Amino acid sequence: MKTDTQPQGLNRTGLANLLVVYLVWSSTYLAIRIAVREGAGFPPFTMGLMRAALGSLILFTWSYLQKQRIRITRREGIVLAVSGLLLWVAGNGLVTFAEQRTESGLAALLVAASPIWAAVVEAIWDRKLPSPLLFVSLLIGFGGIVVLTLPSLSSGVQADTIATLALLAAAVAWSSGSVYQARNQLTLTPRVSSAYQMLFGSIGFAVLAFVLQEPAPTPNTEAWLAWLYLVIFGTLAFTSYVVALKLLPTRIVMTYAYVNPVLAILLGYFVLGEEITAFTIGGSLLVLLGVAGVFRERQSAQKR
Repeated sequence: MKTDTQPQGLNRTGLANLLVVYLVWSSTYLAIRIAVREGAGFPPFTMGLMRAALGSLILFTWSYLQKQRIRITRREGIVLAVSGLLLWVAGNGLVTFAEQRTESGLAALLVAASPIWAAVVEAIWDRKLPSPLLFVSLLIGFGGIVVLTLPSLSSGVQADTIATLALLAAAVAWSSGSVYQARNQLTLTPRVSSAYQMLFGSIGFAVLAFVLQEPAPTPNTEAWLAWLYLVIFGTLAFTSYVVALKLLPTRIVMTYAYVNPVLAILLGYFVLGEEITAFTIGGSLLVLLGVAGVFRERQSAQKR
C-alpha cells in the first residue's frame, strides 16, 4: 500500500518506472526541439496533432484489450475535453511552438516551474492567501523565472520574445489543466483518461493547424525519428508515471520535477550544443528552490 510516510522498502518496480520518467520526460524536450527546429520539416501544431492522435489510438487500443471502461458520461467528457485542451494544446502545443526557436533546456526549466504556477492557480481557485512559506517560495521561484527569461526578453528579437512568452503561457496552462483535473476526479482508469485527453488535444491541434494554414509536413529523417520517439516513449513514460504514483510515496515520485530540467539541460548541451550560461544556472537554482518550497508547504499543510 502506498503512503507518503513510508521510509524504507521502496518498491523496486516503482523505482524502475520512476527511472523511466526521469530519463524519458527529460528527453522529450530535446526530441521536440529536433522535430520542429528550423529545417526539420514539421510545423509545430501539425506535429502535435500527429503525435496526440497516434498516442490516443495506442492508449485506446491498449485499454480495450484490457477490457477497461471506455464509454464516458457527459460530465466525464467535459472534464476530459477541458483538461485535454489545457494540457495538450495550450500546454504541450505552446512548448512545441516555442521550441522552433527556443533551446530545449530553457523550455524544460520554465515548464519545471509548473508547481509554482499550480500553487498560484489553487490559491486563486480557493480564494485563499498563501502561507508565509508558500509566499516566499513563490517569490523565489518567480525570481528564477525572471532570471531565465531576461536574456530573451531583453534581446530585442521579437520572435525570441514571443517564444519565451509562449513557454510561460504553456506552464500556466499545464498547471491549470492539472489543477482542474485534480479537482474533478473521474472513475476512469488513468490510461483511458489520457487517451481521451490526447484525442481532444488532437482535435484542438487540427483546428489550430487549419486556422494558421500550416504547410504539409516534410520532415527529415531526424525529425521523423524524434516524432516516433515522442509517440512511443512519451506514452510509455505516462504509464510509468501512473505506476510509480501507485507504488511509491508521492514525495519520491515528485522528485522528477528536480531531475527532469537538469537532465534536459545536459542533453541539450551534449546533443545540440546548447549554451549553459550564468543565467541558466542561477535561474534554474532559484526555480528549483521555489519548487522545493512549494512541495514543503504542501507536505506541511497535509500534516496540519
